Amino acid sequence: MTVESYLRLIAGTFVLLSLALGYWVHPGWFLFTAFVGLNLLQSGVSNWCLMMTILGKLGAGQ
Repeated sequence: MTVESYLRLIAGTFVLLSLALGYWVHPGWFLFTAFVGLNLLQSGVSNWCLMMTILGKLGAGQ
């Protein structure tokens, strides 16, 4: 898999997990959903993503 594929899997997992936690545990978890969304927007604008840097250093997509 490519780094982009891993990134999409991680972002989707974080969104679904934070939505579930916000619904069943505490509404404060919805802030994490917003954080993931803001990071995706920032990544689209700046073409830089911390998670992609981390995944690259871990050797993902090679």
